Amino acid sequence: MKERVGSLRQLPPVLHFRGFRLGIIYPETTEMQARAIFEAASVTNKKNIPFLPEVMIPLVGHVKELRNQERLVRATAEAVMKEQGIKFDYLVGTMIEIPRGAVTADEIAAVAEFFSFGTNDLTQMTLGVSRDDAASFLIPYVEKEIYAKDPFEVLDRDGVGQLMRMAVERGRKTRPGIKLGICGEHGGDPSSVEFCHLIGLNYVSCSPFRVPIARLAAARAAILNAPKPVARKAPAKSPKKTPKAKKLVSKS
Repeated sequence: MKERVGSLRQLPPVLHFRGFRLGIIYPETTEMQARAIFEAASVTNKKNIPFLPEVMIPLVGHVKELRNQERLVRATAEAVMKEQGIKFDYLVGTMIEIPRGAVTADEIAAVAEFFSFGTNDLTQMTLGVSRDDAASFLIPYVEKEIYAKDPFEVLDRDGVGQLMRMAVERGRKTRPGIKLGICGEHGGDPSSVEFCHLIGLNYVSCSPFRVPIARLAAARAAILNAPKPVARKAPAKSPKKTPKAKKLVSKS
């Protein structure tokens, strides 16, 4: 075990051997995690507790990567259901955090039942900036107004945001009812939450202490961007017709 851990050690691991890549090279890692989820689903199912597992495959940039892992997840689910003698529903989706994943979202949506935008990594890979050492120059960047705000705190609408918008449009073109959300520090930023509302995401996810801020920001965005009611004009009153005088007909 220690030798295996040592062989997988890498510095830094930001763009290297992680996410679903481990599951492709070592399928047992994906199977182990999927089995844990589905066995938990079996327990809750037997206790009549409502539960819908959502298995998210991270770091996908190519639909073939997702399909490889999706098949393994579904095979594991079938095995657990057969062992437990029950049936349960579940979803398999992906985290859109690589630019290629956003650009090919129409292909990925053919397999994924939901998208969660991982904006931390999507920002890193779109801007070519690592969060680990960005502080050394991002503060001067903001001071010189190259960026209006730190892009790791406030979503870069013109860059990262446009990739998200593209992924939303292309994903829904393939799968109209796809569930869309965001996962990352941006999920607790009011400006970023508003942008998520504008492009049609269904939910935001953030760290627990930022949930109240996210809820207020989502409510504010919904109110500010609600469609304005169309004023209806009252129907014009037709002028009253003067009754014509009746002719008296005398009988001789």
